Amino acid sequence: MIAAVLTVLICPSCFFSIKGLLFVASDFFYSFILSCILSYGGFLAEYYFDKKMPWIQYPVKRLILESTSYVLYVFVTSYIILFLIEFLVRQTFSLDNIPWEWIMLHTKLPMQISVIIAFLLISRSFLLEWRKSAIEAEQLKTQQYAQQYQTLKDQLNPHFLFNSFNVLSNLVYENPDTAAKFIKQLSKIYRYVLEVQQEKVVKLSSELEFAENFLSLQKIRFEEGLQYQINVNPKTDFYLPPLSLQMLLENAIKHNIASMANPLHIEISLEKNQLIVKNNLQLKSSLSEESTGIGLSNIRKRYELLNNEQVLIEETSDFFIVKLPLIENPLI
Repeated sequence: MIAAVLTVLICPSCFFSIKGLLFVASDFFYSFILSCILSYGGFLAEYYFDKKMPWIQYPVKRLILESTSYVLYVFVTSYIILFLIEFLVRQTFSLDNIPWEWIMLHTKLPMQISVIIAFLLISRSFLLEWRKSAIEAEQLKTQQYAQQYQTLKDQLNPHFLFNSFNVLSNLVYENPDTAAKFIKQLSKIYRYVLEVQQEKVVKLSSELEFAENFLSLQKIRFEEGLQYQINVNPKTDFYLPPLSLQMLLENAIKHNIASMANPLHIEISLEKNQLIVKNNLQLKSSLSEESTGIGLSNIRKRYELLNNEQVLIEETSDFFIVKLPLIENPLI
């Protein structure tokens, strides 16, 4: 295509005579060979510099060296081709009277074409490498997020066991029968923990069922000292990070008094696309259970890695409220 365009531009009137057509044929031959060699040389230069001098690491150096080397290649190549065609094919001169200046003048057009070819090849090469680098960076970022998220999830299992065993250790001495009931209920809850261990998000209905089992487990220990309400339609089609509710409920029970005289009230409700976990605030003067410091920090980081949503926390003189953003797209 390049050769055909060049042939028409060089001599458009040549198409109207026999002699002109013969000239056009030889000129097309010259243009075809020249365009093929120039293009091939450009691809070779691109291939060489892609290996030796990547765009991302050496952008300015690559641009200068590749452009300079290609221009020199075009000048030498076009000069040699023009000389051979004029001398061997057209026989316009002999070795005794070589028109060096005329040949030099006729390398002007190939040089102009080379600028266009160089621009196209360099632009293509840069864009391809930039795209490759962007994809690799995104893949690395995704892998890092996945690794961070898995690390956060791995904290849940020991955190859950730590708090459950603390509760159980108290019940064993206070009420062995209640302790046995607690262990039975604990096995059901722990089965859910194992099932969702590898999941990024779980259905809201599953988390609500788990919350019901978890709170009924805690009620074995606190009896009427713990009151709870779950005012959410379990059929609501939302998702959230696994065991988010468990960590919030654990924190509420661990940090607040829950007794017959001062019952702890926990309410779980739905407000637009947020799950609200609310409890009355009656903080213990000192914590009898050792804190691991994970809790809310874990939930916040998991939401940041999933969809960069913020977990909202409100604390008044009477209530402590946590609002969890619910996820509509499970393929996040």
